[in-house]
Amino acid sequence: MKQVLQFLKKEMMLTLSLLAAGIALLITPPSARLLEDIDWRTLGTLLMMLCVLEGFKQENVLRPLVRLAGGLRRMTSLTLFLIFGVFFSSMFVTNDVSLIIFVPLTILLFRSGGKEKYILPVISMQNIAAIRGSLLTPFGSPQNLFLYGQAKVSVWHFMLHMLPLCAMSAVLLVGFVFFLYRKDLREEISAAGAETPWRPERKRQRVAYALLFVLILLVIVTRTPYWYAAAAVVLGVILAVDRRLFAKVDYVLLVTFLCFFIFSSSVAANEKIAGALKQAVAGKEYWWAIGLSQIISNVPASIVLYPFTENFAGLIYGADTAGLCSLIGSLASVINYRIYVREYPGRGGKFIKTFTLVSWAFFLIVVIPGLLLSRWSFF
Repeated sequence: MKQVLQFLKKEMMLTLSLLAAGIALLITPPSARLLEDIDWRTLGTLLMMLCVLEGFKQENVLRPLVRLAGGLRRMTSLTLFLIFGVFFSSMFVTNDVSLIIFVPLTILLFRSGGKEKYILPVISMQNIAAIRGSLLTPFGSPQNLFLYGQAKVSVWHFMLHMLPLCAMSAVLLVGFVFFLYRKDLREEISAAGAETPWRPERKRQRVAYALLFVLILLVIVTRTPYWYAAAAVVLGVILAVDRRLFAKVDYVLLVTFLCFFIFSSSVAANEKIAGALKQAVAGKEYWWAIGLSQIISNVPASIVLYPFTENFAGLIYGADTAGLCSLIGSLASVINYRIYVREYPGRGGKFIKTFTLVSWAFFLIVVIPGLLLSRWSFF
């Protein structure tokens, strides 16, 4: 029991989702409709993504980028590479995975090059890059994956609507980097990244994960009704090539999704509560998404608010902006925090201070353009 309590204390988002699901089931008793309302397709797709992306991490598929980063000699060029490595990779391997790959590399390079004073501002900008880069694609973040599944638009239509926010964020990130090194834009660094070489005997696994990733993207883009067959293929191939991978998958996120689906479906089934929420949320989706995300994070906030949303653009723009306000706003930010305090125990407060300063500077610039863009109808 003590271990269970420690686990629940560590995984606060999971604990909150379990409590929310339990309370919702007391309000609206479970029924067959509840099972039907759960978005099993999103859960199945998320499971496939979590498995394959864990394989990517284990097999170090971005090794060539690590080698390239170690060869850069100016702080501006290295920082831009590390930030935009997160920015672009997050569009495909999700924002949390991109941070898991690039933040430890940043700490390693800056530490070995004697530039530790830049670590916190740079990884804070990487956090922004992960949040704002991943918003472009349906598979860049869990909330995008869910909302894209509900939108019933093409992937190109989706990306067109997200492109202005993404492009504006890229320009701002460049400006932030030059501001950071404004005293000496030619400041140099001499550092080498510790590469983990590819093991020849693991080539079969790397090829398998790459092919499975392509299959998952096809499932998302085509919206095939046979997603469950694809899930069976993904799980079957992983079972054949590396069954130990299943022990390392982030099932906590999957269970958190399921619990908030239960909460959302149960609340929506209660006419009085649903009516009150719809009246409160309608027309204010952008601010509701940002605000609620500071309490339960942007992924569950998207799930909870979607049934009561009239302005889809407001919901998705708000959810993709919420991570700039606080650590809780995005699960990716929590992951970034964990990586840093693992390397620098006892400096969590310093991380939060720098993270908040950098993120709010960015948030205050983009929040009004995001609000104005939310009036651009998604459909």
